[in-house]
Amino acid sequence: MTAIQTNKELQELRRNVISDGCASTTTCYVESAQGAIIRDTQGREYIDFAGGIAVMNVGHSHPKVVAAIKDQAEKFTHTCFMVAPYDSAVKLAEKLCAVTPGDFPKKALFINSGAEAVENAVKIARYHTKRPAIIVFENGYHGRTLLTMTMTSKVKPYKFGFGPFAPEVYRMPFGDVAGPEKLRDFFIKQVNPENVAAVVAEPIQGEGGFITPPPNYFQELVKICHEHGILFIADEIQTGMGRTGKMFAIEHWNVAPDLITVAKSMAAGMPLSAVVGRQEIMDSVHPFGLGGTYVANPLACRAALAVLEIFEEENMLAKSVALGAKLKARFEKWQSRFEIVGEIRGIGAMLGLELVTGTNKTPAADEAKQLAGYCFENGLIILVCGCYNNIVRVLAPFVITDEQLEKAFGIMETGLARI
Repeated sequence: MTAIQTNKELQELRRNVISDGCASTTTCYVESAQGAIIRDTQGREYIDFAGGIAVMNVGHSHPKVVAAIKDQAEKFTHTCFMVAPYDSAVKLAEKLCAVTPGDFPKKALFINSGAEAVENAVKIARYHTKRPAIIVFENGYHGRTLLTMTMTSKVKPYKFGFGPFAPEVYRMPFGDVAGPEKLRDFFIKQVNPENVAAVVAEPIQGEGGFITPPPNYFQELVKICHEHGILFIADEIQTGMGRTGKMFAIEHWNVAPDLITVAKSMAAGMPLSAVVGRQEIMDSVHPFGLGGTYVANPLACRAALAVLEIFEEENMLAKSVALGAKLKARFEKWQSRFEIVGEIRGIGAMLGLELVTGTNKTPAADEAKQLAGYCFENGLIILVCGCYNNIVRVLAPFVITDEQLEKAFGIMETGLARI
């Protein structure tokens, strides 16, 4: 069989063998990646502002992560933690319980993906409270399984044609100053609080457009939840692992969630997620009520342990803060220079540019798509998000060099000037 090398050849083969429903935003086929640089099969390099959708906070192919995976692969790759457990999962759980917010006894559950983490957090909350209802928020994103797709706000592409949806999921507005008090009204008009197991929220809405609520928002929200025996679940799949300058974004509001979901950058690309929460809640489920064949995969656990070592030894939180400051400074310049740039959204190194047109500040979805296309053609991968597809988001690895960052800024600036 002839070796397939070029992006075009791989794209042609893909059309014949991979479902059109599983699409990609770019047409570069990756051969290798290091730090903040991706190389395709033809040797072309791209600066990565996507980070595998917030997965590569410590950078691609970090030597410590690679060494941990290699070492584990030579020993064993799978025994099923539910059958024959191993120390890496236990040690990782101990570390996660220590780094997640909350000065109280905690326990962890490992699963495979962000959606599974959210779904299991809901299962645990329902089991513990003996209540069926879940409250989520407009613009929120929680996954693609039946339950998490129902919890997700945006219809296309995530929900369109995939119904009917899961029951007992209620949605309210997110992020305004009076939001927490609106929850009391929500209890009158939408769902009785005695039926609600949990409120689930992203501290900063990722796919929804990097929407950030005001100070005291979550303190007030959690206070009302606990008045009614409702658990608060922080979905930190995208915002966690240092993305906002703190290990977990909810720390910006000085809130300790009852349950917190973690994934993406936790294992630097290996499929691993977790639910971490109050011990009495996590222990309320009967033995074997939680789990799965691949949960706590040993290679993924070793990768995650390496990631946590990297955070400590290489001061990743400081790098995140520094990157965020550089991004914000440049974005503010663009805000004053380009009419198309609206709000700057997010915190730390989780920043997005809102693109708008006209005096009415209409979402500029077409222009955002054009900018992403221009950047890709010129060696920079960026992502577009938001319910109106007009937010250009940056999720670059914290290890990006100043030279790479300046080159990326130059590409984006030229692109903004052209649209």
